[in-house]
Amino acid sequence: MATIERPTAEMKGMYRDVLRDREGRVVWDRGWCRNAIVLDCHRLIAGLLGGPVASAGIQGLLVGQGLDAWDNAGPPPATPAQKALVDPKPFLLKAGTPAFKIDFLEGGTVTGNPTNRLQIVATFGPNVPPWPDPVTGHASGNLREFGLVGKLGGKDMLINYVTHPVIVKDPASTLTRTIWLIL
Repeated sequence: MATIERPTAEMKGMYRDVLRDREGRVVWDRGWCRNAIVLDCHRLIAGLLGGPVASAGIQGLLVGQGLDAWDNAGPPPATPAQKALVDPKPFLLKAGTPAFKIDFLEGGTVTGNPTNRLQIVATFGPNVPPWPDPVTGHASGNLREFGLVGKLGGKDMLINYVTHPVIVKDPASTLTRTIWLIL
């Protein structure tokens, strides 16, 4: 009978949201919270390590409006089975732009050397995401969910997923979302 190996450490993720007004003053800071590492993250890592499948890693951060009903009942918990955001037309803040930064962490310090910890800092500045947005059809900046998205073999895949109480982001404010992934 085959033995199933168990990793010595579980993959996990955390995030922190900080909203600033037009003058750069902190409106609120939610502190550090857990997010769900989804099953497709494991496929993405295997694809990167396996080599023959064309892959491109982290592509950006999707943010969506989720459902208005979550404001009354509370957002549903994120689960590892999540494959996409609930919002059918989320906004993508793309990797490779000044507003999206990926670093390796050694402990809590940024390092140039590869480690098992990543820090992603996504900054949604004024008018990002735009609204009203003719592409998504969104009339407001009410955000209730997010997910890092990667690409494997030409297919987009979620890496992690979070639902949270509504963030009302007005056109002048800046939302900074910091994500830590421990792999």
